[in-house]
Parts: sequence; C-alpha cells; structure tokens
Amino acid sequence: MPRISLKNATVDFPVYDASARSLKKAVFRSVVGANIAQRADGHVVIRGLDNVNLEIAHGERLGLIGPNGAGKTTLLRVLSGIYVPSRGEAIIDGKCVSLINISLGIDPEATGRENIRLRGVIMGMSAREIAARAEHIAEFTGLGEFLDMPLRTYSTGMQLRLAFAVSTEIHPEILIMDEWLATGDAEFQHKANERLRAVVDASSILVLASHSPELIQENCSRVIWLEKGQIRMDGPPADVLHAYQNQ
Repeated sequence: MPRISLKNATVDFPVYDASARSLKKAVFRSVVGANIAQRADGHVVIRGLDNVNLEIAHGERLGLIGPNGAGKTTLLRVLSGIYVPSRGEAIIDGKCVSLINISLGIDPEATGRENIRLRGVIMGMSAREIAARAEHIAEFTGLGEFLDMPLRTYSTGMQLRLAFAVSTEIHPEILIMDEWLATGDAEFQHKANERLRAVVDASSILVLASHSPELIQENCSRVIWLEKGQIRMDGPPADVLHAYQNQ
C-alpha cells in the first residue's frame, strides 16, 4: 500500500555572508515568519522544516495550512522527492506525481507536440507511454494547429492548457498539489476541473496545500497546521481550521 513517512525531517537552507545581514534577517523573520537558526558549525540557515514527524497512510486526504513562510511548499517538495531532508529521513512508497510546477521542463522553442514528449519524460513516462497518450493529450488541449508551432508563440493561457493536459494524464498513487489548478477560459476550466477531480479521486494519497478553508474542507479528511517549519496541530479539518482561523 502507498504510504509516506517522515522521521525527524529537517530541511535547512544555508544563508551565506549572514553576519552582514542582521537587519535583513530581523526584517525577514518578522515579515514572513521564517524560522532562522544557527547550526553547530556557526552557519546561519533558514529552517524550512524543523524536526517533522509525519505518517500518511493509504486513503488519506491531507490538507496543509499555515501562513506564508510556514514550510508548506518545503514539505510538499520533500514529499515529492524534490528535496532531501538535511537531517532525518523521508520514506515515500508509491508512484508520486507533483503538480507544484506543471510547467517544469517546458521548452519555449519547441513545438507543442515536442513539449508533450518533454513534459512526459519529466513526469517519468516511458517513450511507449508518451506515444500511446500523445494524441489524447493533444485533443484535450484543444489547441489544434498551434500544437505544431513553437511554444513561444502561445499565450500564457495556451501554455498552461498544454502543461495541464500533460501533467494530469497520469493517475498516480500519491498526488501532491499546491492549490487547486484552474487554467484557461471558462469552457476549458470546466473540462479541467472534471479531469483534475478524476485524478484526485483515483489517487491513493492526496496532499493539498491551500489558503482556502473551503477547498481544504471539501477535499481533505485530515489537516496539518504548519508554523515556522513545525506541525502546530494535526487533526480533523473542522477542528484544525477553527483553531487556525481563531488564533
């Protein structure tokens, strides 16, 4: 069964020449709530995650809430395998797809069809899988003849439609999301929402970070409140959201 396990996971981002930036550090801490620490070797670090222990089992829909700088994106990237903890460990069992950056790997000089293949490779699809799904992806984009033109000729909305179509073609066991994706015009958004809902429903584990209480309440069975890289509260959505909104 797919599962995720973090044990004493800490993620540090070194700050070089920190001694000359004491004022900047103080302002940064007060504005974004960052957790700034000093390691045993004297180096100053921004602590994205601080000794986090977390177990996520098959069937769970986990929501992440917290202020800017709380560590939500860092945690999502650890769960996606993008970041490796500086200390502790992260165990991810299961096929994982991250929708944090759906435009990763997109080449503006390549055509839409070429970018379908490029993005597919980034997502771990084999050449055979890409070939089998390419036409289905192309049809979903609704971009027609534009697929044979360089991506740099596309509008921002068209680029997002292409990236979304490729990124949601795979139904993973573990799905990592930073907010709910909404792309394109009203007609495409309706089609995209239906497709994204199908991907979410088919996943064994969902981890969704959002600033929207309604989105968290609708999609999650458990919520974690992060603050300064630590878990402040973990429990049912109604309880955690109420505590967070009334702090």
